[in-house]
Amino acid sequence: MPGFHTQFQGYAVRFSPFEDGKLAVATSQNYGIIGNGRQYVLQMGPGGITEWRSFDTADGLYDCVWSEANENILVSASGDGSIKVWDVAAPPQANPLRSFEEHTHEVYSLHWNQVRRDCFLSGSWDDTIKLWSLDAPGSLRTFAEHTYCVYAAQWNPAAADVFLSASGDCTVKVWDLRQPRPTLSLAAHRYEVLAADWCKYNDCVIATGSVDKSIKIWDVRMPKRELATLLGHTYAVRRVLFSPHAETLVASCSYDMTVRLWDYAAPEDALVRIWDHHSEFAVGLDWSTLVEGLLASCGWDEMTFAWHMNGDPRAS
Repeated sequence: MPGFHTQFQGYAVRFSPFEDGKLAVATSQNYGIIGNGRQYVLQMGPGGITEWRSFDTADGLYDCVWSEANENILVSASGDGSIKVWDVAAPPQANPLRSFEEHTHEVYSLHWNQVRRDCFLSGSWDDTIKLWSLDAPGSLRTFAEHTYCVYAAQWNPAAADVFLSASGDCTVKVWDLRQPRPTLSLAAHRYEVLAADWCKYNDCVIATGSVDKSIKIWDVRMPKRELATLLGHTYAVRRVLFSPHAETLVASCSYDMTVRLWDYAAPEDALVRIWDHHSEFAVGLDWSTLVEGLLASCGWDEMTFAWHMNGDPRAS
């Protein structure tokens, strides 16, 4: 279907875990450098993608995540260090429901726990990760072992207490809420690590994406050497996501303006497909958990697309 044009530059796109046609897009004015933000909720339909709701913020938004417990709750990560909680079914004057204000720099990533469903993580440029519950007035815990910006924090898909974090200090750390410190610190790349994700079928396998343009696949039980290196992006890799429906498929997006699909188990050429539908940095990416093979991306060209992995984003 044709893409949707947002007023500001796109930073993150997320499929609803409850409704297969609903998308959230976090956007920032002036490329996120200075200005306002807008949290969109979009609806996919026969005629394309249309706006269903939007919420304006005083600072740019860098990420968003849907609650796994309530289909109407959406959370946004803000450049002013705050975390906004929205009820998309409530009237505008009732929003935001909450504004958590503990991070001292930009909040760059959010991820909801998909096992326990009652808490979420935030990663910030203040070098910390925080654990939150909507039932608590403030953060439940702060994780402060990174020495530079945290760009991603992702829960393990099977173990409710385990998560990873990716940082500008060139490491990926694995954490267990039952332990005081990280259980693993992986020197994943020689340059900043902007993205990381867990395999949905093997919870010991992770993918990392870096400023060095590469994607690496790791088994956290054997961290001395990567299982595979995926080369092809010509600029920094901004997001990397395992498919929720195929064990070895990985999608990525990059400052080279492309979205790519990889099969890291392929013996010769892991690159499956390249999409070049963005005309600026491609920085937001998601897989639908409800519709097999459905992808969405957004970018600094102010466009959001949704398409099947066998199709063309501009013509789906």
